[in-house]
Amino acid sequence: MNLNIIKIASNTENHKIVKNHTHFSKNKNPICGDEMSISLIIKDDKLIDFGYQCKSCIYCQASVSLLSRSTIKLTLNEVSNLLKESELFFKSNNKISNKWKIFEDIINKENISRKECLLLPFKTLSKALEV
Repeated sequence: MNLNIIKIASNTENHKIVKNHTHFSKNKNPICGDEMSISLIIKDDKLIDFGYQCKSCIYCQASVSLLSRSTIKLTLNEVSNLLKESELFFKSNNKISNKWKIFEDIINKENISRKECLLLPFKTLSKALEV
């Protein structure tokens, strides 16, 4: 396991329940049992606050930590574009766009066996936003 994944997962600044959230979703990975819940505040077409709770592996924790930090203050359109691009992260010959290079440290071919764990936060966010 890459030590960078542990470092990313250890940043838990958004590991919280957002009170008075406007959007919420809970999701479970049927393969391994990881569980994730995401609560958001959306105001004026922007993601203002992002909280998550999870009972999951370190890969899922790193992914949601990075996702939460990188989407706060983005417009819903920008978040939607990331969610659409995330569907292609593990496709052959697909490169992550420069805007989302931050995810290359965890979402890459070396971690393809943990694909479902890494993408669970993206799927849960998508479900919360109904994208």
